[in-house]
Amino acid sequence: MKFTMYKTSPAPRRFAALFLAGAISLLPSLAAAADVPTAPAALTPEQRIAWFHEAKFGLFIHWGLYSIPAGEWNGQPVTGLGEWIMHNAPIPVKDYEKLPGQFNPAKFDAEAWVQMAEDAGMKYIVITSKHHDGFAMYHSLVSSYNVYDATPFHRDPLKELADACARHGIRFGFYYSQTQDWHEPDGMGNTNDFGPDKDKDFAAYIHRKAEPQVKELLSNYGPVCLIWFDTPNVGEKMTPDLAQGLANIVRTMQPACLIDGRLGSAGDYVSTGDNAIPNLDQKGSWETPATVNHTWGFKKDDTDWKSPGEITFKLVDIASKGGNYLLNVGPMSDGVVPQACQDNLRTVGRWLKVNGEAIYGVGRSPFGAEFGEYSADLKDREGKPLFLALNAWRCTTKPGKLYFTMFTFPRMKGSDGITQYTVFELPAFKSEIKKVYALADPQRADLPVENVKGVRMVKLPRNPLDPMATTICVEIADETVKL
Repeated sequence: MKFTMYKTSPAPRRFAALFLAGAISLLPSLAAAADVPTAPAALTPEQRIAWFHEAKFGLFIHWGLYSIPAGEWNGQPVTGLGEWIMHNAPIPVKDYEKLPGQFNPAKFDAEAWVQMAEDAGMKYIVITSKHHDGFAMYHSLVSSYNVYDATPFHRDPLKELADACARHGIRFGFYYSQTQDWHEPDGMGNTNDFGPDKDKDFAAYIHRKAEPQVKELLSNYGPVCLIWFDTPNVGEKMTPDLAQGLANIVRTMQPACLIDGRLGSAGDYVSTGDNAIPNLDQKGSWETPATVNHTWGFKKDDTDWKSPGEITFKLVDIASKGGNYLLNVGPMSDGVVPQACQDNLRTVGRWLKVNGEAIYGVGRSPFGAEFGEYSADLKDREGKPLFLALNAWRCTTKPGKLYFTMFTFPRMKGSDGITQYTVFELPAFKSEIKKVYALADPQRADLPVENVKGVRMVKLPRNPLDPMATTICVEIADETVKL
């Protein structure tokens, strides 16, 4: 991963989700086993992106040879991202090529990985098929530098993951590093072994390796929900024609497959910078790729895990601004996702089992003041106005419903001057309120709403129903709230 952001085509409206739509005819046996409908012969951009708007929460997986050194080389820690160790150490190709002989993840269990994603409430999985180090984590016939042919593991973990996803009804996609390939003389990024990028025949690399490998991924793994390309501008060699050539392969082979915002030509949605959440509502379709700690590939000295509460806030924040949250884990070289990471994700999943109605398939907040505002006086490091963020609550919407998720719980005294309540001050809107209830309440009992000096206040029990975040649903008389 590396920060790059490219804008894509204008965002479509949210449509009903497509269930595992894809070019199923490429793998009839898998499609039949998963009972997946065949994708339409021609898809509009709105139809293609519909499932993405419904899903909201996905699992990113960075797994490769870099999980073996896990941030150390020759006994010394290497700064930077775990998956960039070959570049940052730097490690010569001839030495990095020794790692496949050590890669034998005996504890890898595709079913366990997919079950973890399902338990976390994630609706799609995207995994590294080839990262910048050039090593394919699937059985590629294009290059023997792959997990099946070059390691004692001698299995195709991505095929096993694709099959497990089909069984669980989880969409499955691939990360593919189309521009950087540190193992190839004509790939971008490795100037230590192969000289300046400007002197390389990059087009030859694209035609010889990248294009045929993308075709393999789209041919052999059933319906692919998206291809997550990365770092198009390295060496400034990814011309519009080369990028469009890769896009044409995707569009032709699997019309339902999305293309992210980092190919270098128009994709289906915007990929923000790594771990970058917009300050305000963003129009169009977009996604924040993010880490559970500070790196993408496993790094043994990075155990600073985001808490379940922090992950939940980011998920609600992103959904309220119209985006998707693609949250990454970096499995260890033995094939196991760190237990602390699993535990935190499952805690988020338990919250979603209760409150998922306020996340999946929702629309943006109609308000906006709850996000914060730009300072008139303070500047950030770039000299731009500093954004003063607020984090008390977020709002998502569905027709006739406003979902308010609260992260702080102010209290007030009742009319007797003694009893205390948790209260939520509703933002101003004109629509009539029909009913208010907490999603965590199985009975969905009415919550009282009092008008205090022109402000509608919702009264909840003194102790919040969920100290991590409590969501109330405000049903209104209008399909869309009137402000």
